[in-house]
Amino acid sequence: MTLALRLAAKGRETTRPNPMVGALVVRQGRIIGQGFHLRPGTPHAEIVALRQARNRARGATLYVTLEPCCHLKKRTPPCVPEILRSSISRVVIAMQDPNPSVKGRGAAALRRAGLSVTVGVARSEAEALNRSYCHWMKTGRPYVTLKAGMTLDGKVATATGESQWITGRMSRQEVHHLRCAVDAILIGVGTVLADDPSLTARTGPRLQQLASRQPLRIVVDSRLRTPLNAQVLAQQGKAKTIVATTAAAPEARRSALQEKGIEILTLPALQGRVSLPALLPQLGRRGIMSLLVEGGSEVNAAMLKAKLVDHIRLYIAPRLLGGQNAKAVIGGKSPARLTGAIEIRHVATRFVGYDVVVEGDL
Repeated sequence: MTLALRLAAKGRETTRPNPMVGALVVRQGRIIGQGFHLRPGTPHAEIVALRQARNRARGATLYVTLEPCCHLKKRTPPCVPEILRSSISRVVIAMQDPNPSVKGRGAAALRRAGLSVTVGVARSEAEALNRSYCHWMKTGRPYVTLKAGMTLDGKVATATGESQWITGRMSRQEVHHLRCAVDAILIGVGTVLADDPSLTARTGPRLQQLASRQPLRIVVDSRLRTPLNAQVLAQQGKAKTIVATTAAAPEARRSALQEKGIEILTLPALQGRVSLPALLPQLGRRGIMSLLVEGGSEVNAAMLKAKLVDHIRLYIAPRLLGGQNAKAVIGGKSPARLTGAIEIRHVATRFVGYDVVVEGDL
């Protein structure tokens, strides 16, 4: 199953909105077929592995990281009938599919046909691999990772707003890999005005080449202050942008953005700002399973206050800024007591160049 999980991970940047799945066909201790799901519309991992095994699959064991599908609400045929036609005798499944169209039904169909079925081998590893998919299926909202680059004393910008670049080159390269692996990136209009980022995923030693897959760019802008020449609005042919706003936004600004091909998403206001709790289900309905928050301190604070962050990743540079007026990684008001602090679970640390990465779950 460990090998099947490694195979599944090969589809990390291409399978969405489908989950990552790997499969192996094993007969008498030998692998006679293997595969992974590459992208929507292509054969599922089980089918790829069975096609490699061909008639040798009779009486063999199929190892698969996700419960085989049995429904027709997709582009490709269901896998369960193909498994039965192959005369496989045993199926070992890492995790049950949380999709209501599959959940438990695939395994049950295999058992009814007389196959030996085991579910739960390396389940935690399989669930971790597809945590965005699982979260999206269970909640209808994207899995949210809050990412920030900061100094050792928790600052993300100087008092004048300068922030490029706090972290080192290797950290910035890793962040671009992270962008390739998510469905969307979210920032606030304050970051647009201060830094004018493009929010594209780029490759190469100098990060000048656009990656083949680009995340959706989302700007939270309650009054549509985003400049029409902002980089985040450029390159719409390769990287789409949505601006989330409120009914209070001026109609002229709305029309000007729409003329540039920018989609405007009007949401309820919460204390005069775009309601983030209303935004995330909207994104979920669009098939966005994973969301990377790269906003400034105020967006970070708003996301944390609304309890919408699932994972946090901080790139900490070995430098100090100091000063009460330098911008901290989390804005807003501090809790009056330590009991109001947000606890981070499953904390892990590592080095990326000279920077330290600290991440964990909320």
